[in-house]
Amino acid sequence: MSDQTVSPANPPRRSLLSTLEVDTRLLGMIGAFVLVCLVFNVLTDGRFLTPRNIFNLTIQTVSVAIMATGMVFVIVTRHIDLSVGSLLATCSAIMAMLQTNWLLSTFGLELGNPALPWLAIAGGLIAGTLIGAFNGWLIGYLTIPAFIVTLGGLLVWRNVGWYLTNGQTIGPLDETFQAFGGISGTLGETWSWIFGVIASVVAVIGLYNARRTKISHDFPVKPAWAEAAVAGIVVAGIMGFIWVLNSYEIPERVLARDFAAQGLEVPEGYSAAYGLPISVLLLIGVAVAMTIIASKTRFGRYIFATGGNPDAAELSGINTRLLTVKIFALMGFLCALSAVVASARLSFHSNDIGILDELRVIAAAVIGGTALSGGIGTIYGAILGALIMQSLQSGMAMVGVDAPFQNIVVGFVLVVAVLIDIIYRKKLGAH
Repeated sequence: MSDQTVSPANPPRRSLLSTLEVDTRLLGMIGAFVLVCLVFNVLTDGRFLTPRNIFNLTIQTVSVAIMATGMVFVIVTRHIDLSVGSLLATCSAIMAMLQTNWLLSTFGLELGNPALPWLAIAGGLIAGTLIGAFNGWLIGYLTIPAFIVTLGGLLVWRNVGWYLTNGQTIGPLDETFQAFGGISGTLGETWSWIFGVIASVVAVIGLYNARRTKISHDFPVKPAWAEAAVAGIVVAGIMGFIWVLNSYEIPERVLARDFAAQGLEVPEGYSAAYGLPISVLLLIGVAVAMTIIASKTRFGRYIFATGGNPDAAELSGINTRLLTVKIFALMGFLCALSAVVASARLSFHSNDIGILDELRVIAAAVIGGTALSGGIGTIYGAILGALIMQSLQSGMAMVGVDAPFQNIVVGFVLVVAVLIDIIYRKKLGAH
């Protein structure tokens, strides 16, 4: 027994990280992301961390990140979905055909009709959800392993998309639809700042309410200075991100073209910034919604309970079969949403859209800390994992690394991430 005793009057000294209650794994991931950015910034002579490249990096990450949030739920319940890239291609084909052919020939709508893109998006979302629910039914009720069902789906849906378009590239897509792709649809400088302020206020209120809830239930809370420090870091992160995006100015030739389309000339000294892309705003909305589902709803609690111990969950009255259908239906919905972003960014549908996305999505979720053994995973981790993956690929492309070697590096990083996760959980178990 130790000679030193701990009394209430002399509590043990806590480190700064433990006082701030910072997730060390999240901190490690942020550190890895920062390291990747700094290394590529040096290798590209400062081009990697320019506002233009950060803007492009964010819009390139959105499609995979949206699907990765759904993959967290799938992997947490000890399943896998290998069909997400192919399902994205089918949903993209459906939406492209709806707005360029089917709605025109069947309902007599004309090109440019304001309802066209919204009907196409609705059709794609419904199709994605139904296909996902079908996968879930095969897995949950017919007890076919998810690996087999979704491996079959990888082959089936990729080629269904091909037949829907007769193997042709379909486009250009509606201008309103293209606004969801990134550079074609942004909030602009002023509205981006307004969004940043609103997001900061909401974040601070959320932290305050969480602290008040803990106090009302007699749970331990961080010191007030630590709470203020966390709030400050969050607000600085939000406003810093908006500042970087607003630093990417619209090129003069693009401004001249936009003004000329209205029969005007660009005023002397006039400049404008792109600001926050609508696609990134969509990802933020998905992230908030999925986080609320995971932490605040019965559905979310059932997901993590089932992943932690499926037998105990079933014995406690959870309908795990129906839960599986719901999870895969949600995954299908998110695939369709990603299809909107991916095809809108290209401004057309192509047959190779979404190829290898299933591997990128699974890698993003795993790198983000989702345990393949089930029961553990976070939405913010998956999004950060997607960002790390995209940063690696974009950085290597800028340096001039060949595509085959890029895939070698990504594969190596995935294996190392899983190894680190295993070591991390062993240490937690030892404590």
